[in-house]
This record gives sequence, structure tokens and C-alpha cells, in this order.
Amino acid sequence: MRVLLAALVYIPCLTAVVRIPLTRFESIRGKLRKRGELRKLLEDRQPDIFVQRYPHCLPSDINLSQGLATERLYDYMNAQYYGEVSVGTPPQRFTVVFDTGSSDFWVPSARCYSKACSMHKRFESFMSYSYAQVGEPFYLQYGTGSLIGVTAKDTVQFSNLSIEAQDFGESVYEPDLTFTFAHFDGVLGLGYPSLSVLHGLPVFDNMLRQQLIEEPVFSFILNRGGNTENGGELIFGGIDHSLYKGSIHWVPVTEQKYWKIHMDNVKIQGQIAACKEGCAAIVDSGTSLITGPPSQIIRLQQKIGAHPAPHGEFIVDCRRLSSLPPITFTIGQREYTITSKQYIIKQTSGGEAFCLSGFQALDLGPRNKPMWILGDVFMSAFYCVFDRGNNRVGFAHKAK
Repeated sequence: MRVLLAALVYIPCLTAVVRIPLTRFESIRGKLRKRGELRKLLEDRQPDIFVQRYPHCLPSDINLSQGLATERLYDYMNAQYYGEVSVGTPPQRFTVVFDTGSSDFWVPSARCYSKACSMHKRFESFMSYSYAQVGEPFYLQYGTGSLIGVTAKDTVQFSNLSIEAQDFGESVYEPDLTFTFAHFDGVLGLGYPSLSVLHGLPVFDNMLRQQLIEEPVFSFILNRGGNTENGGELIFGGIDHSLYKGSIHWVPVTEQKYWKIHMDNVKIQGQIAACKEGCAAIVDSGTSLITGPPSQIIRLQQKIGAHPAPHGEFIVDCRRLSSLPPITFTIGQREYTITSKQYIIKQTSGGEAFCLSGFQALDLGPRNKPMWILGDVFMSAFYCVFDRGNNRVGFAHKAK
């Protein structure tokens, strides 16, 4: 009752810091592997198969032949961290991936008719008296299928903070196989407004506009290991100085769309192994692995003794982990080193354990300027700060 009254009689006020606990879970890819369904999905996948088969289900004003703007969300089959938010009055709870690689917020609609939605919480708009329908269609392209929905506005809550009239999407169709096994219900993007497909104001920008936090900053502390409940924390509105040691080193954002920065090089044992002439990198909490141009990633895999496995993955002999070299990313003329314990992911299949390389090949960006993604494998090694006020990203060594 206390939460309901807070929603009914909301008085805006500045909150110093808002903390959202994060839970770490097994990836969709890992679940599909255990069920023996990963190979079939990757062999048969056709990103636009729904659009091809059921064009009559699309809103009439969507014309795909004219190149509808889409949002590419890179690696949700490996996404592993989620937290809770609430939508509507009274609040309806959802689990979401907090994704710095996209800018839109969506949750499943009660009107969604795909199997994936039936396995997750669905937003019942008719139960919320603060709901306002916008009704514009949107379309998101995933690597394993298309997500389609309509836009709306409603109150969104984190912890003790309420955001009024927040733009968000209600999915009415989701790719079945992958999203069926997802632990998260939806996605909450933390990228720049220019990346938005819904053409609404992103959640973080609305927090700033409504003056709900003191500083235009948010930060991640991501944990790995066996304690899945303590996956880390997302902090809005400030920096927690107890979470890091030394100082925070800042790198400017080079394009205000993704959290895109310049990376100087990638080294192994002091020798440049990739990104020799510098390259662009996206700091992306919605991608689990570290990705890069295929030719460079393959060379890097060879240097750590990883060999190819099915589905585009690379594995190493688990008995060799202690002998694998650390890998250093030079960013802003500072070196950020991750150990084999941090870049190797232990998984099981058929009751047997194996060690998966945390590096994955991905063609991203123009051919002459390929981009890397510094996903959770990288982010979990450091305290990562995203500063919208100064358009910069900060990295610091974790306190523990």
C-alpha cells in the first residue's frame, strides 16, 4: 500500500543516488546449448522470417521496402545481467536488460501473441490509470528475428524514483525461440537520444528533464562468479567512490549515439595484437562478450590458443587457463588489462565443462573503420562511469 500511495501522491524531488541491484543469469545461448537447440536456431535463423511470412500482421503504415529505421541490438543471446523496473499506476514489475548499446525502453504487451510473450510478464495497459496510448508502430531487428510493437507513455519507477509520462514500447510480436528462454522481460536503453527508434525521450534523458537526479551520470559495477543474485549494481545520479581504487580515467565520447570511444590498441604480453592503428569501440552493457573485426579476432584467438567450435565460438583447454596471457586494451593512453580468469567463460554442455573464449568476431561499422564492442567481459573488470554532462566514459579499477 505504501508503494501505491507514493505513486498516487508523487512529489518531484532530487535524489542523490538511485541504486538498482543487478542479477546475473545463464545466457540464452547457454540455455539453448544445454537443450540441444542452439545448432538448429543458428542454422535456420532468418532475421526477417516473420516479416516475410506474415506481412499482413504489420501495421499498415510500416513499409519495409522503403528501409524502415531499425535498431540493431547485438548480442542478446549472451546478455547476462538484468534488474527490475515498474511501469504504470499501480506499478507492474518487469525485469529488463539495462543496455548502453540502445536507447529505447520496451516491455511485452498483454496484446502480444507470440509464445515468447506468454513466458514473460506482460504489461496490462487497461490496469494503469496513468497510461497514455501513442500508437506509433516500431520495429527492432535482432540477429535472430524481428520484434514489432507500438508506442505508449506511462509512469516508470526505479526504487524510490518515479518518471512521469515516459515514452516506451509495447511489443506485440517477439522472436520466439531466443526470447522464450530469456530471463528478462524487456530492454531499457541507456544510449543517446539520436539512437532511438521509438523517437521518444529515453528514460535517462527524462530523468534529467524532470530533475530527478543531481548529476547526469550513471555507472555500472558488474560481478562475475557463482553468486548469481549479486550480479552487481547500476547507479544513477552520481559516483560511488567506495567501489573503485585509484582514480577514474576519462575518455571522450567520439559520436553521441552509442557510447563510442577511441581505442589505441590491443596488446598481448606487450606486443600489439589488434587495433594497430587505433579503432572505434562501443562500451556496451547489453553485449556479454568483447567483439571485433573477424580477421583481428581470429588472430587474437590464435595467440591465446583458442580453437574454433560450432556456432562461431572459440574454446580453450580448461587445463591451460593459468598459463593464458593477460590481454591489455589501451584507451586514452591508459592500459586496462584483463586476465584469463576474466576473459574465459566456463560453461557446461551434456554434463561436461568447457571453456569459452570471451572474444567474438563481429562485422560492425564501415570496412575501413571497423568497430569493437567492449561488453560485459570487459566492463566486469572495471568500475565503468557514463557521464552525459561531459560526454565521456570513465574507467577505474574495482575496489575488490
